[in-house]
Amino acid sequence: MELAGKVAVVTGAAGGIGRAIARSLAVRGCHVALADVNEDGLAETVALIGNSVRVTRHRLDVADRDAVAAFPAVVLAAHGHVDVVVNNAGVALSGSFAQLTEAEFDWLLDINLHGVVRMSRAFLPLLQQREQAQLVNLSSLFGIIAPPGQSAYAAAKFAVRGFSEALRHELIAAHSTVGVTVVHPGGVKTGIATNARAGAAVGVEERERQQAHFSKALKLSPEQAGEIIVTGIEQRRARVLVGRDAKIVAMIERIMPVAYWRLLGRGR
Repeated sequence: MELAGKVAVVTGAAGGIGRAIARSLAVRGCHVALADVNEDGLAETVALIGNSVRVTRHRLDVADRDAVAAFPAVVLAAHGHVDVVVNNAGVALSGSFAQLTEAEFDWLLDINLHGVVRMSRAFLPLLQQREQAQLVNLSSLFGIIAPPGQSAYAAAKFAVRGFSEALRHELIAAHSTVGVTVVHPGGVKTGIATNARAGAAVGVEERERQQAHFSKALKLSPEQAGEIIVTGIEQRRARVLVGRDAKIVAMIERIMPVAYWRLLGRGR
């Protein structure tokens, strides 16, 4: 897929992987509509991209059903069409299932899962108007494996993977011009570990221990991750594994689909 002159929507673009994706798209000449709840972060992303392409920024909460439903018209007015949608916005929540309340679980699902579904539903009609278009949904390494203490996050990311694969098969059967890419980032050096919300029942020491453990696994820079993901978009790949850890873990899970945590959980 040639990205020069195309228009891409990127959620969660105020920092981290979303910002890196936006910058990698812009380097290729792709115009971008950037969305996030963090307006200051969005402004920084816009400044980093510069004036080489058309850039618009939009405050959007993907958990807001009405705002998401109205967003395609806003992007259409600013850019005229949409070729790529990257559903990257997400949050993290640590704590075992026993430690999380239903409200905490729902908070994460509303953003990480329902936000992806809402955005996909809202933008598919615009994508289907194009000769070639791509819907890109960010899952996670935890959409392949499910570590203890990540019941809510893994539930959402496994669901994003399943939703994306089913939608891809439906669009193929319908001879649609829209492709679907599901992305599984491994450990990327973003603020997701330090900024993760902990369940109310999670103690301070336990939370700090969890943050320290996951921070050690963050090896890849956001810029490297962004390049890998955008290359996957260019190639219209169905699945993108981001990082050596994601590739290794995916292989282990295939070999040991039930017992993988006996190996991966050693030393925790």
